Amino acid sequence: MTAAFRLGQILRGHKACYTLTKELQDTVWLATYEDANVSSNPNKQPVIIKAVQHFRLENERDALKRLQGQTPFIRPLLDEIVDPPDPPAIVLRHLDDHLLNASNSRTLTSREIKYVARRILEALKLLHGEGFIHTNVKPDNVLVNYGSGNRDIRFTDVQLADMGATLPADSSYAKDGRSPEAHLQIGWSTATDIWSFGALILALIYGDNFFIFCPDVSFDHEEYLLRILTRQCSFFGPFPLSYQEIAGEETLAILAYIHESLPPEKQKPFRRISAKEVSAEDRDFLLKVMKMDPRDRPTAAELLEDDWFHGN
Repeated sequence: MTAAFRLGQILRGHKACYTLTKELQDTVWLATYEDANVSSNPNKQPVIIKAVQHFRLENERDALKRLQGQTPFIRPLLDEIVDPPDPPAIVLRHLDDHLLNASNSRTLTSREIKYVARRILEALKLLHGEGFIHTNVKPDNVLVNYGSGNRDIRFTDVQLADMGATLPADSSYAKDGRSPEAHLQIGWSTATDIWSFGALILALIYGDNFFIFCPDVSFDHEEYLLRILTRQCSFFGPFPLSYQEIAGEETLAILAYIHESLPPEKQKPFRRISAKEVSAEDRDFLLKVMKMDPRDRPTAAELLEDDWFHGN
């Protein structure tokens, strides 16, 4: 893809001007802020500029406008570029890092995990309350700023990002996607975000770039999604009989195949996991989250009231 802009180019927004300093991806740039009314600004701050003619950019802009000022836990929209007018471009807050890098650098402590978890849930509580599904909750879509000095918690800011895939809960586009019910193309809801939140917390607990549901085949393998479902069932299954109420015959046949391929000796029930691997407190919290039937999962608001947040 040919880059829409060039290094050093100055873009004019409604509020300020921005100088492009680094191309991060084909459609994402690092830039510095310039006050539109001052010829030189010694305190330039970095920002992120996304520029592409795509519905995802429109989704992100529209969702952020609706949510603007309602929470500190979603990365805000700072400005929109007006010159040049094409491609459409938005200006977003720049943060130091994302959780995947932070976790790979040093496994998060229990206090850090709860600190992060509360802020993600606060973001999801607002999103879901406004009728949106995020659809892409994962460690590298949670941005962080680092504090200085000797701190028990190394983060000062935690913000959920990448609203490009955010959709209204009743959108026809949100009828296939991720999590058990979404991989099965039953459709997804706000409960799908809750499953993804639980998977994210699991990844943070383990650290070292370990993802419990990652299959032993490549992404383009024909059984990739089936293997994910099998691992989900192995740890948090079986799929309950209540799936008969939401799944068709073909999907139920897939579930029967998965159950048949998982004899007891191949199952790894998370409820029996060793306290040396995952603390009993974390295990019990995650068992509330990782329900195979989406209708059984708690809401973000309910999880924020859980006793887990009051432990050490």
